[in-house]
Amino acid sequence: MKPTKDQLAAAADRTIPDVIAPGLAVLFSGINPGLYSAATGHHFARPGNRFWPALHRSGFTPRQLRPDEQEELLGYSLGITNVAARATARAEELSTAELVAGAGLLTAKVRRFRPRWLAVVGVTAYRTAFRRPKAVFGAQPETIGTTKIWVLPNPSGLNAHYTPDSLAAAFALLREATHAR
Repeated sequence: MKPTKDQLAAAADRTIPDVIAPGLAVLFSGINPGLYSAATGHHFARPGNRFWPALHRSGFTPRQLRPDEQEELLGYSLGITNVAARATARAEELSTAELVAGAGLLTAKVRRFRPRWLAVVGVTAYRTAFRRPKAVFGAQPETIGTTKIWVLPNPSGLNAHYTPDSLAAAFALLREATHAR
């Protein structure tokens, strides 16, 4: 059910639960929940967001899941969290301090749950949050404990630099890396 304008407005600053379990192959981390996601309680829920199609088209899932099926990700050894927990209309509303603090919390979460890969969607947010101003897409030289880090393009429909095809291709590179030991 599509949230109303009032429901979207009321979703500001809300948080949504992680989809997480110990030992995942990949823990995807969004920048922060959008208002649509916070209003529905589902990650990457805005209809224009291309996360779910990219996940499927890259081979991570055998079919395209809907946001309300997010718990099924655990069966594919995948999970979702966020760098910053607070919902906003746009990621630009987050301060540098919020992103840096969120990276600290995310690091602790990764150390606790120990996924093989942490995939951060959004290179600009990754650069800011993890204080890596020259970071590029793909595998990062840093790790969190034994967890490797990969940076993906932001799947938001606002990121016009990436087509659905190029986004799926970027996700597929990560999927291929998860199978390399």
